[in-house]
Amino acid sequence: MSGNPVLVEVERSTFVESRHRGAVSGVGADGHPVVRLGAVDEPVFPRSANKPIQAVAMVRSGLALEGELLALAAASHSGEDFHVGGVEKILAGAGLTAEALRCPAQWPMEPDIAFEAARAGGGPGRTSMNCSGKHAAMLATCVLNGWPTGLGGDTSYLAFDHPLQMEVRATVEELTGESSAAVGVDGCGAPLFAVSLTAVARAFQRLVLAEPGTPEHKVAAAMRAHPEWTSGTRREERRLMDAVPGLLLKCGAEGVDAFALADGRAGALKIEDGAMRARTPVTVGLLRALGVADHPVLDELASIPLRGGDEIVGVIRLAPGVLTSP
Repeated sequence: MSGNPVLVEVERSTFVESRHRGAVSGVGADGHPVVRLGAVDEPVFPRSANKPIQAVAMVRSGLALEGELLALAAASHSGEDFHVGGVEKILAGAGLTAEALRCPAQWPMEPDIAFEAARAGGGPGRTSMNCSGKHAAMLATCVLNGWPTGLGGDTSYLAFDHPLQMEVRATVEELTGESSAAVGVDGCGAPLFAVSLTAVARAFQRLVLAEPGTPEHKVAAAMRAHPEWTSGTRREERRLMDAVPGLLLKCGAEGVDAFALADGRAGALKIEDGAMRARTPVTVGLLRALGVADHPVLDELASIPLRGGDEIVGVIRLAPGVLTSP
């Protein structure tokens, strides 16, 4: 991603010790570009920001999950007890157990929740891995359609030429309006398709503007109604979705965020060096640049405090003048 501007500065004791470059794409309700910073038309791996689109592909293929469980199918969850229970419920509905999951066994992604699990005698598990809701839903979709699940020597449901993954690719390319520029493997083992940030913003806009009853509308509605299921009770994404009416927001690894507002304003961003700490201040700045009214949660998440001993001595914040409100 060449020519990207500095989006975020890390200031410690009034000294800027680090900078994060990146690209930001924002579109208005009419679909026209409003914000273009950096290489917004170069392909990136959206990582888990693609999960709502993957969930749309599954619903189109007959997956009948509703409410919290459909939100979990599009989640990068924190591994809280209700997330793990939801994954087990999706699997049980398809007559499967956690043994069918091909996502890696991991601790819950949030340190505090992982510590709680360790104190309770737990350990890394496939159901606590943040992508397990998506994987459970993929397996349920395969069982419904009679497609291979990977059990008993079958073709893995994660194979690039598996019927489900071919439907996912077609859905990604349809909703983004781009052919995938590259194909890779995500951290959870699922296929991953590269498109531009502008295309990701366009896809999120299509989700929120979809007609009621469509797979796109069902996924967007479930995620917005149950943001704690798409992330976690303590996560920044959940707090932003609670604070901004109608906001659909999904993070992705390596510094990606994508969102859309109820009227179709939408945005996507990628931190060039993959730093997740830089993601939320840019998201807040982009929301404000698209005209979202100020809110105490936005004020709080616009910057991240840095500690020195027991004191706050610095901040992670937008670089001056990078994003401005209209």
